[in-house]
Parts: sequence; structure tokens; C-alpha cells
Amino acid sequence: MKINRNIITTVLLTVFVGVSTFAQDKKWSLEECVNYALENNISIKQTELDTKTADEELTSAKGNFLPNLSGSATQNWNFGSFIGQDGNRVSRDSRGNSFGLNTGVTLFNGFRNTSMYKQAQLGIESSILQLNILKDNISVNVVNQYLNILLNKENLKVAQEQIEITEKQVTQVTELVNSGVKPQADLYEVQAQLATDNEKLTNVENSLDLAKLGLTQLLQIPSEGFDVEEIEMHLPEVLVEHKNSKEIYDYALQNRPEIKKAELDIENSELAIDIAKSAYYPTLSFGAGLGTSYQHFQGQEDLRIIYDDPLDPSSFQIIENGFTQQLEDNLGYNFGFSLNVPIFNRMQTKVSVNKAKINNERIAYSLDQAKQDLRSTIEQSYTDAKAALKQFEASRISLSAQQESFKNAQESYNSGVMNSFEFEQVRNRLVNAEANLINAKYNFVFTTKVLDFYLGNSLID
Repeated sequence: MKINRNIITTVLLTVFVGVSTFAQDKKWSLEECVNYALENNISIKQTELDTKTADEELTSAKGNFLPNLSGSATQNWNFGSFIGQDGNRVSRDSRGNSFGLNTGVTLFNGFRNTSMYKQAQLGIESSILQLNILKDNISVNVVNQYLNILLNKENLKVAQEQIEITEKQVTQVTELVNSGVKPQADLYEVQAQLATDNEKLTNVENSLDLAKLGLTQLLQIPSEGFDVEEIEMHLPEVLVEHKNSKEIYDYALQNRPEIKKAELDIENSELAIDIAKSAYYPTLSFGAGLGTSYQHFQGQEDLRIIYDDPLDPSSFQIIENGFTQQLEDNLGYNFGFSLNVPIFNRMQTKVSVNKAKINNERIAYSLDQAKQDLRSTIEQSYTDAKAALKQFEASRISLSAQQESFKNAQESYNSGVMNSFEFEQVRNRLVNAEANLINAKYNFVFTTKVLDFYLGNSLID
């Protein structure tokens, strides 16, 4: 038994170590991040439950068209004087049972059930649209956080490259100082620059850690050992395909779930008006039932006297009158219609109808606001994308110029024509140009991803 425990412990440790190693070595792709968030996000799971609730509401609305059915059974004991089943007063103790079945159905109630059924159908559509809205928002947030990580990774590479350049400068200046070519002050300046570069590297590393933390929190997974795949960034062609934002807005207006849900809300509010108006109409119902009973006198057999000739008291016979016989003899049926006509209910129906109409107007304004918000967002995103593209092109030209300037400055510095202060000024301009290009590139990619989002294109391509 001890050997088996050791084997089990070894296997579990091996599996645990293997899983831990996999978790730390795994690099998440953008598609994996988006899919994982959509499958595991708690808010999405809660909203999916809302769709199930909407299904149950539809089932309940269907049930309003069906008749109900209920059964009843009683057991009672009587002591003293009471009226028996034959209508005569009886002065003895007894016990009895009664059984019944009743059913009823609403034939007309001002089309209230029909309107409630249509509302339930809209409720399912609305809950699905709300789920799609939530999924879209989470997908956009995941893409944004993913791109933020890639942005900080590129900034990290730049910071590391600058440290390598500065370290080489420290080595070169140290040799020149030791040989008496340069003063000690030049070495101090380069060492100070190295310290500054290391500080920048630390800041970028912290920004990268925070970006990873942001994505893991969005995915709702542990952040330790988390990393993402680096992907090759291509400049999207969305601005080339669409010359203006109106094309994007027209497409989004017909396809975005936010607009469709707002339109469904208007339909739902119109049905609410019909439901409120239904109280003005009469209600017609049909009902039916059957019942039977059994009665037993304490200390006496279940017998019944039958007169052969009602005019001759002596012509009678005594027969069994047990439980089954009484239930059969006492079985009765009933059915009928019930009409309820509203005449005056203290203005409550009128108030309900007016409130429903007011709510309908409010929801109509909500649709107008949703359309305006959509237009504003798309126009702003399109303008941001155009500006980001211009910034990217300008940053690329600037970086190319700063790279040439840095090469010349490096040659001048190595030959002693340029001092360290002037050289650092040139290098700082290069660093800023590199950072500007990186930021411009990712800013453009994200803004065009937003436009892709409103065009219904995939965010992970």
C-alpha cells in the first residue's frame, strides 16, 4: 500500500509540474484570448441565463391560451345535527368524502394573451441581441488589451536596444578617458545616460506587466507566467475600401445589435400599450366541472332504502350503498360561461394606457439617441483612423531621417567632432521617433479595428 501511495504521489507531482510548465511556457494567440473570454466570461454566462429565462417566459405566455385543470378531495367529520345527502336533517355522527375536477379557459380578454405572447417572443430576440452586444464589447476590449501588450513589447525592444548602444558608448568613452583623449566628465555623462536608459527600461517593463495584468483580468485567469504571441502587424485597408464614414454607418445601422435591440424595445412598448388597453374590453371565460361525494353514518352499515311504490310505505327494499355506489350515484357535471364587463375602475385603466404611451415615446427617443451615438462613434473612429494613418506616415518619414542623422552623429562622436551632450540630443530624437512610430502604428491598427467592428468584420484576422 505504501508503494502505491508513492507511485500516485509521483504521478500527481509529474502532472502538476507538467501543467505548471505548460501554463508558463504557453503564449496565447489573439484568437485564443477572444474565444476564451467569450466562453468563460462570467457576465456572458449570466446573460446566457437571461436568454433561458426568456424561453421560460415564452412557455408561460403559451400556457395562457390553454385551459387549466384542478382536482380536489376532502375528508370531513360531522357531529350533531346536519343536512344529509337526501336533503333531510340528520342528528347523528358521520364522516364523508367529496371529489371534484374543474377546468376553465379564457375565451377572450381583449387580446391580452396574444399581446403577452408576442412580447415573450420579442423578449427572446432581445436577450439574444443583448448577449451579442456583450460579446462584441468583450471582444473589442480583449483586442485592445492584446494590442496594448504588443505595443509595450515593441517599446521594450527599443529600450533594450538603447541600453545596448549606451553600454557600448560607456566602453568606448572609458577607453578614451583612460587613454587621455576625453575628460572624465564625458564618462560621467554617458554613465548617467545609461542609468536613465535603465530607468526607462524599468518603466516599460512595468507598463508591459500592467498590460498583461489587464488582459488576464479580462480573461479572468491568473496573471503569473502569462504571455501572448507576437503577430505581424499589417496596415488595414479599411480606409481604402470606404471613402467616407457614411458607408460604414449605413451598414452598421442595418446590422448592429444595439440598433436592432432598440427597435425591438419600441415594438415591445407598443405591445405594452395594447396590453393596457385590453382592460377596456370584457372578459369571456368558459368553465366546467364534475363532482361526487360519499357519506357514512358512524356505527351503521352503508345501506339505502328503495320504495317500489312511492305511495305504499310498506313496499320497500334495502340495498347496499357503499363507497363506490355512492360515488356513482352522486356524480354530477356542470359547465358555463362567465362574462365580466368593465364599467368603471377609478380611472386605473386610463392611467395605465397613458403611462404605456409615455414609455413608448421615451423608448422611441432612446432609438434616436442610439442612432446618434452610433453615427458619432463611427465618425469619430473614422476621423481618428485617418489622423492615425497620417501620423504613422509622418512618423515613418521622421524615423528614417532620424536614423540617418544618428549614423552621422555617431561617426562625428567617434571621431571627436561632436561632444557627448550633442550626441545624446541626436540619440534622444531617434528614440522619440522610434516610440512615435510604434505608437502611431498601433493607434492606427486599433482605430481601424474599431471600424472593422462596425462593419461586422472579424477582429482577430
